[in-house]
Amino acid sequence: MLIGDVARRSGVSARMLRHYDALGLVRPTGRTGAGYREYSSEDIRRIFHIESLRSLGLSLREVGRALDDPGFTPPDLVDDLIRQTRERIAHETELLTRLGRIGAAEPVGWKDVLQIVALLQALGSKSAGTRQRAALSSVEEVPVPVEALVEAALSETDPSVAGALRWALAQSGDDASALLAEGLRSPAAEVRKRAVQSIAEIPNDEATALLQDALANPDIVVRRYAALALGARGAADAVPTLIDMVVEATNDADAADALGALAGRPALAEQIATGLVDRLAHGSVEPSARRRLAQALADIPGTTALRALTDLSHDEDRAVSLTATYILGLRDAR
Repeated sequence: MLIGDVARRSGVSARMLRHYDALGLVRPTGRTGAGYREYSSEDIRRIFHIESLRSLGLSLREVGRALDDPGFTPPDLVDDLIRQTRERIAHETELLTRLGRIGAAEPVGWKDVLQIVALLQALGSKSAGTRQRAALSSVEEVPVPVEALVEAALSETDPSVAGALRWALAQSGDDASALLAEGLRSPAAEVRKRAVQSIAEIPNDEATALLQDALANPDIVVRRYAALALGARGAADAVPTLIDMVVEATNDADAADALGALAGRPALAEQIATGLVDRLAHGSVEPSARRRLAQALADIPGTTALRALTDLSHDEDRAVSLTATYILGLRDAR
């Protein structure tokens, strides 16, 4: 069969067949009287084998080895192809994500595109200072897509950069809350923590609703950050977790401050006082916990808190009694 017929039947161009011949991959077994290449059925079968191997991503050199080297081991090559393919997919996925983010920013010209690309690259810099400047400038210059800011915030380990990213997210509008909500479900504890910290700084109803849901999160760290943020927003459902934090000495000063702020609402003052007193009623409460509960009662108005402090002023532990006595003196001075 002549080269033109082979090209038509195999789908491989005559030019490529000549290239295969030059490389020694497929050498026609015969020649016509006029000197034209003539392919046998075995030659054509080899062409189809070459095309099959090329479809797997093998180079022509690798194809030659696969067909002619007796020591060739297919499993090793297949494993290598799998690795290369995964790397290529990861690279293409990253590129697709970057292009999607540039498109989401709706650039009006190439200047905008270049600014967005520069900011995205800066957010991924190894320099903490560069990342921080990118986070701060993402609001003032061409806006960085919120997806990029969320991704950066959930992976940032430097406290200063993380603070800048949370600030940028708080300025970015409502879209950030839904994306950060996915971080609350992450299997990584640090990511969940960063997610709730970021949500806590977003001043909208959607963020507040997410924080209220987070009070039931299996991660106790998430619950505590949510309670502190909700306390600052005047949400009564944060009270039980805040009281737990006082007893457990976990950000107890911040928790007590949040309880004091909530107690400024008369409807909540009695609920908070009762909750604190109930914890004092447990016989297993350590003196250090009773002292913290006394300090938390300091800013809670009403007779329930007053009676509890009076009882604590006679506590068997001297540090507790002195703390309660001091607080009662301050209340009298008011």
